[in-house]
Amino acid sequence: MDELLPDTILSHYLVVSKIGAGGIGDVYLAQDTKLDRKVALKVLPRALAIDDDVMRRFVQEAKAASALNHPNIITIHEIGEIGDEHFIASEFIEGETLRSRLRRSPMSLAQVLDAGIQIS
Repeated sequence: MDELLPDTILSHYLVVSKIGAGGIGDVYLAQDTKLDRKVALKVLPRALAIDDDVMRRFVQEAKAASALNHPNIITIHEIGEIGDEHFIASEFIEGETLRSRLRRSPMSLAQVLDAGIQIS
């Protein structure tokens, strides 16, 4: 199952909707049914999970993010696997992506500097 549909259950997470896609995974809004909170689930496609290098990078991404504690870095709740589905569960932050913000209108120099400082 590469694309998770709404109401799919993965471990104790109930998938609500797909919210994005990246280089090595799709990201879903899900409900943590144990702690009753929204989470972001990054799921590694099965075709990529068989590649040891991709799997290593996936785990390394979760470990690197979980080792940091900063308001501008998401909190990793769990890295897990159910059968052949590999996932990272992280905090869900509601808001607008930088890409969609830039499509809406140009940013002022102050806004660019503010965003750049937060990113770095």
